[in-house]
Amino acid sequence: MGIVSGVFAGRKYAVLGLARSGLATVECLAASGADVVAWDSRDEARAAVAGKAELADPTEIDLQGFDGVVVSPGVPLNKHPIAMHARLAGVPVIGDIELFALARPTLPRHRVVGITGTNGKSTTTALVHHIIETAGIPTRMGGNIGLPILGQDPLPEGGIYVLELSSYQIDLTQSLDCDVAVLLNITPDHLDRYNGFAGYVASKARLFAMQSADHVAVIAIEDEPSRSIAAQPGAPRVEVKAADIDPAAQAGWPSLQGPHNAQNAAVAIAVARALGIDEATIGQGLQSYASLPHRMQRVRELNGVLYVNDSKATNAASTAPALAAYPPVDGRKRLHWIVGGLAKTDNLDECAPWFGHVAQAYTIGEAGPMFAELLRPAMAVDDSEMLSAAVRRAARVAQPGDVVLLSPACASFDQFRDFEARGDAFAAAVAALE
Repeated sequence: MGIVSGVFAGRKYAVLGLARSGLATVECLAASGADVVAWDSRDEARAAVAGKAELADPTEIDLQGFDGVVVSPGVPLNKHPIAMHARLAGVPVIGDIELFALARPTLPRHRVVGITGTNGKSTTTALVHHIIETAGIPTRMGGNIGLPILGQDPLPEGGIYVLELSSYQIDLTQSLDCDVAVLLNITPDHLDRYNGFAGYVASKARLFAMQSADHVAVIAIEDEPSRSIAAQPGAPRVEVKAADIDPAAQAGWPSLQGPHNAQNAAVAIAVARALGIDEATIGQGLQSYASLPHRMQRVRELNGVLYVNDSKATNAASTAPALAAYPPVDGRKRLHWIVGGLAKTDNLDECAPWFGHVAQAYTIGEAGPMFAELLRPAMAVDDSEMLSAAVRRAARVAQPGDVVLLSPACASFDQFRDFEARGDAFAAAVAALE
């Protein structure tokens, strides 16, 4: 059924964009007794809200008297005409997370964890959610991950909502007061949507500006922008670093290997403690957590060789931590790295510090020949061309204790529909091994 709230009864909203979050928004508002105008350029999307909303383009109607224009996070507010049209009418442009924030007082008593950062959001959100589940507390996960939060049934009293929040979602939110707000890291990204890097940092900082003074902020302080936000006044800060994690303990968390996951784990532990979850339960959650699909996902162990699907790594910066996660053992390099696809750059510079971990690379896709040339001075290279061939060739030479890692550092669109399809093809090729 999803969330229904009397706070929207008799109010008037326009909804622009009818993908998953837009459809859930229309359902919520219509069921709550709001007057809804909705629009999407796609015929089938408009048909999906027939009878629940009046169909009209919010950029072309008089918005006077509307309580809000709800847009998807994909709408570029710095370029789209809806921003100025709404401003002239004095109507706020908001997202579904803001509607959730407005509905909160009418929901059973609960807490909210909001997680943002440039990298690691999905893993940390899923990990925090898993630890809360392990503690036996009712919980839902949403925002930039999983199902739209408005489309999920409200939690019973005492439940905890865990929201992954992109900067775009924070931009569309005015009143989300997180019980625990989280910042993982900030590196340059999405600069086409902001007035320089400072604008992007300011977007992340707003999550903490919306917090009450009696709530908690958990901030990883391993980059200067994150440290600057940690230094701002507001809710009490809990500062964490990847170095807080004991490598011996991390070795017992199969799906949380590598330095990037040390940061994710350090943050998740601090969040769980802020929620009052005991240490034994936190440890159990870390140990039993299973990777998200296509993110350092352990696919299979065969003949002592581990196969890992990191298809989500679509650039060198996101592949580097995966290479770092598998250092040599007793001086023996044990990593067989499948790399390539549709290149975003002509180098692998961010991966270079970890080349010494790689026994052999297997290059695939359009970028294969270029990457093979780049990598040959540093390691053995097999120009495999096709993913299935790379898996077979790696399996032939890998020894017990080795790792065959798909972490392509490239987009997938030369050979696959998306990174999920690429990861699924890797898993299928691994399953076919004897």
